Amino acid sequence: MTEQHAPDVVFALDIGTRSIIGLVGRPEGEHLRVLAIEKEEHGKRAMLDGQIEDIEQVSKVARRVTDRLEAKLGFPLRQVCVAAAGRALRTERGRYNLRLPEVQRVTSELINQLESSAVSQAEETLSKNQTEHQRFYLVGYTVSSYQLDHYPLTTLKGHNGQELDAEVVATFLPSEVVESLYAVMEGAGLEVSSLTLEPIAALNAVIPAELRLLNLVLADIGAGTSDIAVCREGSVVGYTMATTAGDEITENLMRRYLVDFKTAERMKMEVEAPEITYRDVLGLEQTLSGDELREVVQQSAQVLAKEISERVLQINEGQPSALFLAGGGSKLSGLRDLVAKCLDMDPKRVALAGNNYQISAISDEYELADPELATPLGIAVSAGLGLISDSYRITLNGKPAKLFRSGSLRILDILLMNGYTTADLVGRTGMSLNVTVNGQRCTFRGTPAVPSALTLNGEETPPTAVVRAGDVIEFTPAVQGVHAARTLRDILGGDFVGSIMVNGQEASLDTALRSGDVILSVEYSVPPRKPEPVPEPAPAPAPPAPAKEPEEPALRVSLNGIWLALPPKADGTPYYLMDMLDYSGMDFESMDQPVDLLVNGEIGAFMRVLEPNDEVLIRRQRQES
Repeated sequence: MTEQHAPDVVFALDIGTRSIIGLVGRPEGEHLRVLAIEKEEHGKRAMLDGQIEDIEQVSKVARRVTDRLEAKLGFPLRQVCVAAAGRALRTERGRYNLRLPEVQRVTSELINQLESSAVSQAEETLSKNQTEHQRFYLVGYTVSSYQLDHYPLTTLKGHNGQELDAEVVATFLPSEVVESLYAVMEGAGLEVSSLTLEPIAALNAVIPAELRLLNLVLADIGAGTSDIAVCREGSVVGYTMATTAGDEITENLMRRYLVDFKTAERMKMEVEAPEITYRDVLGLEQTLSGDELREVVQQSAQVLAKEISERVLQINEGQPSALFLAGGGSKLSGLRDLVAKCLDMDPKRVALAGNNYQISAISDEYELADPELATPLGIAVSAGLGLISDSYRITLNGKPAKLFRSGSLRILDILLMNGYTTADLVGRTGMSLNVTVNGQRCTFRGTPAVPSALTLNGEETPPTAVVRAGDVIEFTPAVQGVHAARTLRDILGGDFVGSIMVNGQEASLDTALRSGDVILSVEYSVPPRKPEPVPEPAPAPAPPAPAKEPEEPALRVSLNGIWLALPPKADGTPYYLMDMLDYSGMDFESMDQPVDLLVNGEIGAFMRVLEPNDEVLIRRQRQES
C-alpha cells in the first residue's frame, strides 16, 4: 500500500468481548457513508465481561483489523474513535444555571460553559456519593433538558436570552477500564481522537434524536455486558447495564456438556440445526438433538431476558413505548419474544435494531441493517456527524489531548495525563559546583535552563489555570540547564607545576572535581633550564576569581514572607518567577498536587519578570474537604 494522506474519513473500532469490528466512513451532509467494514474474533478469551484482560492480544487483533481496512481503502488509518463498555458504569445528574449580565445571543461558547458547569456538578455528586477509593473518569454525557429564561427548548444556540439552564446525565467509568482501552490503541499504533460510552454511541445509531420524543429503550446485548439507554420527551434520561449477556449462555453450555468455550460458542450459533455433533473435554464425540439444545439455550435466554427487563423497568420507572435490541447477543433465537413477555409488552413493540440506521448512515456496498453494527456504526456516526456532547475536548500541541476527567481540570492535570512531568514544566538551572581552593571557597554556576513555554488559547498562562470547553493548549517543555563541571586544570591552569592534593589525596590536573572538594596546591619553583621543544599547549581559561558578594543586591523580593537579596545573574538576564522555585524548598520532582504561584496576590506565569519589592508566594494548593 502506497503511503498517502488519509481523506476526511472517520475510523471507528468497537472493542467487543467476543470480537473487534472496524468501520470507516465519510461524512456526507447529514449522513455517514460507510466505506469499509472488517471484523475479527479474539483468538482466545482476551476480554471478560467487557473488560480488557490481555492488552497485547487485543492490540494484535485491533492491528489486524486496521491493516485489512487500510489494504481495502488504500490509505493509512492513524486516528481512531472508540467507546468504552458500560462495565461498572456510574451515572449522575447535574444541573447548572447561568445568568448573564444582560440579554444576549446564545453562542456555542456559552452553551459549552453551561454544559461544562452542569457536568462538574454531576462530578461533585459522584464524589460525595463515592465510598470506595476508586478513581472514576467522565467518558460522556447527554443533555436531558435546556431552558432559556425558564422556557424549555431543545436547543439554545442562536436564541436571545439572559438566564440559561441545562441538566445533563453524565456517565463515569473506573479509571482502569478507560486506561486499558487507551493502552490497546497505543499497542495497535493508533491515536484515540474520540472517546465515548458504548450505549451513548449505539443510541445515536439506533434511536436518532428526532425519535426521542417517544419513550424508547435500547438494550445493547454484547458477549460480556448488556448496556441499556432510555429516552423520552426528546432527551436521554438514563443509562444502566446488566452483567448478564451472551457469554452466560455459552458458559452454561460449557458446564452442561463439558466442552471448551469455542465449542460451546459454536453450539450456540447452531441452535437451529436439527442435530449437533461435538467433542467434549474428555475427547469423546457426542451427538445432541437440536430440540434439546434449544431447550437448554431457552432456559439461559430466559434468565437474560428477565434481568434486562428488570433493569429497563427500574431505570424507566415503568414499561416503555417500544424497545430495541442491539448487539450480537440480540440475535439469540427467541430472545425478542422472551423480553416482550417479561415486560408484558406486545411483541410488535420489541424489535431488533437496524431499521433506523438509514437516517444517519448509508452504504452502496454493505447491508447495514444488522443489530451487531449498532455500536461500531454509532461510534462513527457520533464522531463524524458531531453527535458527541463533549465540551471537554481539549487540543494539546495541535492534537486531541488524552483526557480523563475526574473533577475540574487544570493545565497541569492535562500535561501529566499526556506524558509530561513536572520537570518539563520547571526547567532547573544546572547544579553549581562548590569547591575550596587553598582555603578560599569558589562557586561555579551551572548554565540556566531554557524555560518552558505555555499558552492557553494563545495567551501565556500559569499551569494552574483551569481549562474549559474547547481550549487550545500549546506547550514546549523546558530544557534543563547543564551542571557546572571543572577539572583541576581549569582552576590551576594548564602550565601549573607542583603538588596537588584533593581531599588529602594526590591528584593530577585532569581530575574532575565534585562539590565539596577541598584542594590544596603547592607550586614548585623551577630553575631555568635549556628549553626543550614541546607541543604548544591549548590556551587554558584563566582561573576564575573567587565569587564575591555584590555591594548591593540585583533584586530584593519577598518569598513566602522572607525577604531575599538576589545577586546579579552572570549572564545579566532578569529574574523570573520560575527562578524562585529553586529557593522555595519544595521537591517538585515528587509533587503530587497542584501548586499556587502568586506575585503580589495575583496568579503569575513562569516567565513573569520580577520587580524590586515583589511579594512572591509559592505553596501547595489547599485541598477542599
